[in-house]
Amino acid sequence: MLKLMVACLSMAVMAASAGAAITKAPFGKTADGKAVDLYTLTGKNGFEAKISTFGATLVSLKVPDKNGKLANVVLGFDTVKPYVDGVPFYGATIGRYGNRIALGKFTLDGKPVQLTVNDGPNSLHGGKGFDKRLWTAQPVESKQGPALKLTYVSADGEEGYPGQLTVHVTYAVKADNSLAISYEATTTKPTVVNLTNHSYFNLTGDPKNTILNHLLTLKADRITPVDKTLIPTGELRPVKGTPFDFTKATAIGARIGANDEQLKFGRGYDHNWVLTSGGGKLATAAILEDPTSGRVMEVKTTEPGIQFYSGNFMDGKPAGKGTVYNHRTGLCLETQHFPDSPNKPKFPSTVLKPGQTYHSETVLVFRNAK
Repeated sequence: MLKLMVACLSMAVMAASAGAAITKAPFGKTADGKAVDLYTLTGKNGFEAKISTFGATLVSLKVPDKNGKLANVVLGFDTVKPYVDGVPFYGATIGRYGNRIALGKFTLDGKPVQLTVNDGPNSLHGGKGFDKRLWTAQPVESKQGPALKLTYVSADGEEGYPGQLTVHVTYAVKADNSLAISYEATTTKPTVVNLTNHSYFNLTGDPKNTILNHLLTLKADRITPVDKTLIPTGELRPVKGTPFDFTKATAIGARIGANDEQLKFGRGYDHNWVLTSGGGKLATAAILEDPTSGRVMEVKTTEPGIQFYSGNFMDGKPAGKGTVYNHRTGLCLETQHFPDSPNKPKFPSTVLKPGQTYHSETVLVFRNAK
């Protein structure tokens, strides 16, 4: 059966059980002519995830609303071309280091490291990161539902990072309408690793709507405030009494225009929240609800932080055939270690050494509001 799955080059059922299946289809080609595949993982209730081998990208995620109507709740594109042409991280696996590192510099084991700088003075999301690389993919057996394991080997010195890093990302569609994303990595030299997924969510299922009426709860009572270049200052600042307090469900648009220095720096929300769980075990980080459709997404993670980004830089420019995503029609909830951790000794460490294995898991659980 496994040989059949690997050999199949056209869209065909690769694994099926009680309505669950994995299929594969062409998605286009990279700039140098390499074929890109699109895998569709379908759960028992029509819950469906589409994943591209370019960037190990979540292209689509169909979820039922309160009336059982399925709609795609992540922003994506119909072919690989917009991703190849450089759309900013839509649905992608981010690495080697998610978020920002100040000036693209840090010291590791007494040795200076200089990374590619691609965000003003800083390094963002690994430079030409994992989102712009072609991954290999293989369906894997899972008792809970269809799963896809993607692999990428990042060369020693790629974008300035030391060590050859072998990375695995596994997407699994489960019977309870959840999508589990598991990460694993090993290295040949001491390095830093901070992997995440950069999907833009819109639970209305219609990207013509903004996300400002979505209700957000974050299981965090502190943030890591930033400077003008969005690098954390090192402080862990309480959110109580500020526009950053989402300890209770609050509409995203309720305070986004407040006269607050941090909101001005980010042009809205673009900050890391310090999760009360502390990381290390799977725990709820965020709950997002669209009151109109009734869709609710609970984000569980083993990570100590979560970056909430409110689509502040979305500009409405065409990004594909007939596709336009206007200002704040999507939001990101990136589970992560804190930005600039390699330069902040008091932040949880992101160092990975030979002989160690990096593990991280995030689960998106969907249900309908009661």
